[in-house]
Amino acid sequence: MSAKSFRRRVVITGYGMITPSGKNTEETFDNCVKGVSGIDYIRSFDTAGFPCRIGGEADNAWIEDFENRTDQSLRKFSSRALRLMRIATAEAWRQAGLDKISDRGSIGVSLGSHGDNPSIPDMLFLNRFTDGAGHWDMKGLISAGGYPYLNFFKRKPDAATSILATLFNCKGPALSIVSACAAGSQAIGEALRLIQDGRCAIMIAGGCEATLDFAGMTGFILLKALCEKYTSPQTASRPFDRKRNGFVMSEGAAAVVLEELEHARARGAEILGELKGYGSSADAYRITDTHPKGLGAVIAIRSAMEDASVSPEEVDYINAHGTSTTQNDLTETRAIKEVFGERAKDIPVSSNKSMLGHTIAAAGAIECILTLEGIRRSVILPTINHEFRDPRCDLDYVPNEARMKVHRVALSNSFGFGGQNACLCLGDFEG
Repeated sequence: MSAKSFRRRVVITGYGMITPSGKNTEETFDNCVKGVSGIDYIRSFDTAGFPCRIGGEADNAWIEDFENRTDQSLRKFSSRALRLMRIATAEAWRQAGLDKISDRGSIGVSLGSHGDNPSIPDMLFLNRFTDGAGHWDMKGLISAGGYPYLNFFKRKPDAATSILATLFNCKGPALSIVSACAAGSQAIGEALRLIQDGRCAIMIAGGCEATLDFAGMTGFILLKALCEKYTSPQTASRPFDRKRNGFVMSEGAAAVVLEELEHARARGAEILGELKGYGSSADAYRITDTHPKGLGAVIAIRSAMEDASVSPEEVDYINAHGTSTTQNDLTETRAIKEVFGERAKDIPVSSNKSMLGHTIAAAGAIECILTLEGIRRSVILPTINHEFRDPRCDLDYVPNEARMKVHRVALSNSFGFGGQNACLCLGDFEG
């Protein structure tokens, strides 16, 4: 028998999220089934003068409601992204019943997160203590006060993982994944590996992002990556549509509880689905461009299918990365065609980002959960705002309306800025 025959199976026993479209998984999924967009004009800061003034914001009332009902120790150490992640993890934690597990060393954390951006007041304050020629007045900075070390701590990419593990008393392996738009999916995939290798029994895995601020948006504006032409915020994100012209930034968080099958069975946990396989790759092409033929994406997709022992004929649905940029949507289409050949046109492909925008490090985790929920409910979510056919993007993108369809095996793609790629193969659980 092959080594794969002896490999531990990994199932999902809980998941949670908070997105621009909902305060939890059920609300987000229900709104996506209806094709409701969570994109609107940005309210968190003044965007006057910005060519793109829209984004997907989580409602502050949802955050405040959660925090008013729960212990908020370590709040002062937590970035906004981590505050969102705490909400998502609490939902997943309750669903999986992890509070009943006494061996805390059996539970690990794997998180895709990039830390906080520096605020404008922070940057202005620090600038007072330099002469612009490389000379810093550190004594003046320290004596002036007003700049707490916590500002530095919140910007550390690994801080969220450490705090999340502390808050939920997880004493197993702790991974911090920093890989742009692929981070959430890679965090889940690497957590899968740890369980398969017998390093732990349970992993809380996912991603979080909250960078709808001046520093966060400016870089993407300079790169001309954001959508700057739109008739309304709700119609701006239009993956695979001929009039797409950039992605819409959003914030959110999502967590899945991965568990070794026999461990889940032994404690009587409800099994929501199975993580069958994971593939990752690098384009090794350009820092700001994906490979025009999607070669890195092809490697990741094929690796996930091989890891899952799934043939192209068995894939029922693909949750696309689908950012609404001219380049990504075309190269992803090419990659799918390369992997599936003539069958590519028969596989439903849709993009959740048409409704949620791009939540960067959280995107892969959110889309993983929406894919699983779709399998459980026999619903394929739509690609909304698909109005103008692009002859180069000619697959079945499930345009504008959700589709009721039983499907058992699905892929979820995440292709990160800089050429980092990840693909998850998900399925319903068959005992």
